[in-house]
Amino acid sequence: MLDWTDRHCRYFLRLISRRAMLYTEMITTGAIIHGDSEHHLRMDPFENPVALQLGGSDPQDLALACKMAANYAYAEINLNCGCPSDRVQNGMFGAVMMKNAEITANCVAAMRDAVDLPITVKHRIGVDDHDSYDFLRDFVGTVAEAGCDVFLVHARKAWLKGLSPKQNREIPELNYDRVYQLKRDFPQLEIIINGGVTTLEQSQQHLHHLDGVMIGREAYTNPYLLATVDQQLYGETTEPKSRRQIAEEFLQYADAEMSKGTKLSAMTRHILGLFHGMPGARQFRRHISENAFKPSATIDVLTTALQKTSGVYD
Repeated sequence: MLDWTDRHCRYFLRLISRRAMLYTEMITTGAIIHGDSEHHLRMDPFENPVALQLGGSDPQDLALACKMAANYAYAEINLNCGCPSDRVQNGMFGAVMMKNAEITANCVAAMRDAVDLPITVKHRIGVDDHDSYDFLRDFVGTVAEAGCDVFLVHARKAWLKGLSPKQNREIPELNYDRVYQLKRDFPQLEIIINGGVTTLEQSQQHLHHLDGVMIGREAYTNPYLLATVDQQLYGETTEPKSRRQIAEEFLQYADAEMSKGTKLSAMTRHILGLFHGMPGARQFRRHISENAFKPSATIDVLTTALQKTSGVYD
């Protein structure tokens, strides 16, 4: 979710579900160590629980980035071994790390030694021609020996050449059974599945076999999908918020952020799907898209957009 799940997005999603674990966009160790670490790591305590997702392949740099992140309130730190983009490959991290389980294990060990936070790994079921179940099992086994006991598995392999990141999310075939087999072979590990999940009903089916489900782009484009997560998956008894209530609460957040100098468009881009499939949704999106980026934009852009969904309360 590079460039998507920033702090404004996470605040918005937390208004919808109080219990779902949220993940940051992948942040490279270089950006944290040599860049504006406050910009990259800052978060509102309201966002919790949040996992920081790191990209890197140097154990010392990953350990240092973990130590810097420990000054913030993250619930866990996740090492990304699944992203197939050219940018990530050039840095020798992301999905390419699956080709060398020992390096990945060394990274995990260094991260665990650096902080007390849980260290987790997100990866694919294979990469390029390394796509047998034995390869996947050996990768997980080697990294687990370094002290990682939570694996988030995208149930597609990655092609590092020939496919774009978008195509890598769509073209390689999903193989959920392979992830289920991982859980059977490593019952002591927490195995969380990712890839192609678009409904809570699908999530519940996976939970018959696994410990957790990660939903990515569907939760971004149709965020109200998360509205009943707390009730259906965590046993909460409170009623879910309406779309309008969520929008009004986010309006208050955006107003406060604008007073600190945050651009309205930096926040509103994350809420365009709130009324997905509902009357007035197109007008809501259009008004925000056409007006939030203007230098003169005020919070009235959101107020007016919300008026265009008049009569939509759920």
